[in-house]
Amino acid sequence: MTQNKPMNRWLVVFGAITIQLCLGSIYAWSVYTPALIAAGWSKLDTQFVFAAGLTSFAVTMVFAGRKLKTWGPRFLAITGGLALCAGYVLAGLAGGTQFWPIFLGVGVIGGIGIGLGYVVPIAVGMNWFPDHKGMITGLAVAGFGFGAMAWVKLAGAWGNLIASIGLGQTFIVYGIAFAALVLIGSVWMKMPPHGWRPAGYQPPAQNSGSGGENFSVGEMLHTPQFYLIFLTFAVSAGAGLMSIGLMKIYPMEALQASGYSGLQASAIAGTAMAVFFSLANGIGRIVWGILSDKLGRKLSVILMAGSQGVILLAFTVMAGNEFLLYLGATLIGFNFGGNFALFPALTADEFGNHTVGQNYPYVFLSYGVGGIVFPVLGGMLGDMGNFTLAFSLCGVACLFGAAATAIVFPPHKSEAHQPFSVHGFFHQLHIFDHETQPVKELS
Repeated sequence: MTQNKPMNRWLVVFGAITIQLCLGSIYAWSVYTPALIAAGWSKLDTQFVFAAGLTSFAVTMVFAGRKLKTWGPRFLAITGGLALCAGYVLAGLAGGTQFWPIFLGVGVIGGIGIGLGYVVPIAVGMNWFPDHKGMITGLAVAGFGFGAMAWVKLAGAWGNLIASIGLGQTFIVYGIAFAALVLIGSVWMKMPPHGWRPAGYQPPAQNSGSGGENFSVGEMLHTPQFYLIFLTFAVSAGAGLMSIGLMKIYPMEALQASGYSGLQASAIAGTAMAVFFSLANGIGRIVWGILSDKLGRKLSVILMAGSQGVILLAFTVMAGNEFLLYLGATLIGFNFGGNFALFPALTADEFGNHTVGQNYPYVFLSYGVGGIVFPVLGGMLGDMGNFTLAFSLCGVACLFGAAATAIVFPPHKSEAHQPFSVHGFFHQLHIFDHETQPVKELS
């Protein structure tokens, strides 16, 4: 029976966006890299910190998913905000340019803080909005994308924090701001009462592909669908993460090679990252989430990953022209943001609405894999003077990921308990089956 909800569920959205604005600070990393390179860092050094943050973020999410029920979403979010604050303050107190304090503070400790907090808005939002999983996931993580623009611009053109107070003090100011905003947002991070559901909403039937059949973590890990989804997320997110890390450095070089001055190239590349990429990153999370409620999650992922592959291949030509760079940064950011709306909802569809808080962190480990492989690859090829190859490899990987998702069909719990065999692997994907899957299940 539908009960009166204890609070307006849209307050959960406000709290989620407030928290994610801070957690999205990891995507502002490229604004610090020119100052660090000027202080003697190599391009690869900058990518090591970025990769450490992404990895600790993803790994910590598994722990956070396990603790979500016992610690509670509010306490988990607060702990994450305080850890994020501590990491940035540590980096700032050490002067702001020393490798190991920044690696440990911004990379490891900051990544842990993000991992602790990130799963909270997603799990809480889906429980309050089971009728609009794609939309609410997109809104819940939109702040993560928009946050990057705010922190980049405050450090640069809008606030001139790095120029006026230095990198170290900027880290400290940011750390304190992160803690304050996460504490505010956590006020609304609580699950709805047991048995509550929106007026007029009927829970999905206990069948595959609708989110009504709930898989445990162990059951999910025994399905081929998990590994195909993992692969697609790793290459799609990893390609975007490499683009974030290089979105300032690579276009600066390409623009200067096309005749722009160093000052012009820096301003144009900064705008491409801080405005076009960041805004599109946030908007893409919302738009792809809403589209997936209409088109289905599977088709949306195929379209998102496939188009990203084509754009990345074309970006090697676009980066040296101001307006094409803006277009390329917008499209890459738009598709990159879509990952974080589509994959949580796809996980819920495939493996259950009620277990998404425990299952999605394991899917999200792919983000950590992509966050290690692709940014480090980009940094290595950048030091070799071959950014073009880095973006081309990422483009091909995204096309491969789209193909992997094309063969994903909803799993059945009974199949998750069968011993592994090559025939069983393809049988679970229904490649060799003749049973007809309802169109709704393909979502």
